[in-house]
Amino acid sequence: MADTGAVKSEDTPFEGGPMDGRVLPVLLGATGHPPKTYRIPVPDPAGGPPAVLVYRRVPRQEGRPVGLRNRWKYTYDPLGDQGGGRLRWPWSKPRATPDGKPDDTHG
Repeated sequence: MADTGAVKSEDTPFEGGPMDGRVLPVLLGATGHPPKTYRIPVPDPAGGPPAVLVYRRVPRQEGRPVGLRNRWKYTYDPLGDQGGGRLRWPWSKPRATPDGKPDDTHG
């Protein structure tokens, strides 16, 4: 197996929710950015399915920017995957409104 070198990670702060104030090393992707969504499974003490904490990546503002490198932080998303974080492709069906009809695009 070929040696791929060191895997790059970045210490990334978490804000809000149970992880508030913690800094974790998050693996960087091929573009040098951490993932847009960070999911943390939390085991259920009663033995049920684990709860999942969802954090979303947002830009971190600390003084002056250093070069072109963007720094990131994760903020807690209490709605999790229900908050509308799915990809929307141009050929996808419009989202249904609570009454079951697609969104009205004509105002």
